Amino acid sequence: MGSKRSSKIKVSLILLGFAALTIATFAFQGTQQEPAASAPQAGNVQEPVVVAYQTGVDPSKVAQAEGRYEAATGTQITWRKFDSGADVIAAVASGDVPIGNIGSSPFAAAASRNLPIEAFFIVSVLGQSEALVTRPDIKTPQDLIGKKIAVPFVSTTHYSLLSALKHWNIDAKRVNIINLRPPEITGAWERGDIDGAYVWEPVLSSLKNGGQVLTSSEEVGTWGAPTYDIWIVRKDFAKQHPEFLRRFAEVTADAGGQYRADPKAFAANEANLKAIAGLTGSKTSDIANLLAGNRYPDLAGQKALLEGSFASDIKKTAEFLRDQGKIDSVNDSYAGFVNADFVQPKGQ
Repeated sequence: MGSKRSSKIKVSLILLGFAALTIATFAFQGTQQEPAASAPQAGNVQEPVVVAYQTGVDPSKVAQAEGRYEAATGTQITWRKFDSGADVIAAVASGDVPIGNIGSSPFAAAASRNLPIEAFFIVSVLGQSEALVTRPDIKTPQDLIGKKIAVPFVSTTHYSLLSALKHWNIDAKRVNIINLRPPEITGAWERGDIDGAYVWEPVLSSLKNGGQVLTSSEEVGTWGAPTYDIWIVRKDFAKQHPEFLRRFAEVTADAGGQYRADPKAFAANEANLKAIAGLTGSKTSDIANLLAGNRYPDLAGQKALLEGSFASDIKKTAEFLRDQGKIDSVNDSYAGFVNADFVQPKGQ
């Protein structure tokens, strides 16, 4: 009995050993067939990043269309289009969207409410890409009195419109200013419901067909009310993913640099025009003039603006919005809502 029991134990041990060897062999083969994923690139965010954009015309739309942001950051990006800065701010405030493209006026309003955001890149100093277009019978600023003018409230164009009226010594209460989003402005113009609008692309081009430009943000800027198109980020995301933002900023700056190097060649490139038109809805025939209407600072210019006059310009915007009853209060300083860490000029 003892010898039989011993034999059974030996057989069992042999079988267990064979099974263990077999499992180890398959495990080894599995690792050979499915190698471990390579380490993520610096700046890579493991989960997809949702980025809010609008339809303003600028060179970085080409980089967006060609996937340069994804390539540079090693991150999947979900681009979500919005019709106004107010909508972008709402999405960023909710936490659903960490990065967004807005104008300086909605940024001033959001920072005045102490939302946890910061501006980290100035896409453009706005010029002729935003303008006040009116019916042909409105020949002078004084003709605006009693007329119905549409504008998205708390937008850069809203700020520019109010600034223009102040410059012309026209009480804003004497103009019927109504709040419409860009898509709504198009329908209202076609129906004859409004006499004009201060807006951006692609609606701007449609209004110019039958309307006339009374002023633009380029001119209003010379009157002491500059406006900007900027990228903002939630502060918590910025702390967690600084390299992602550096690479994001570099891609945007490089696109602007390609345009500045040869504006005519950039605007004559059919692929560039189609890329911008596809994201903004603008006519390809209008894009050259729209691109020329703004200024696109390089990384050195970014740093100079963000560390220089930008915060004070935002405060002036906030003060104006408060005086117009659009926000309740103004912060002592807006420097805490500006971060120039991600726009380090190359070679420094």
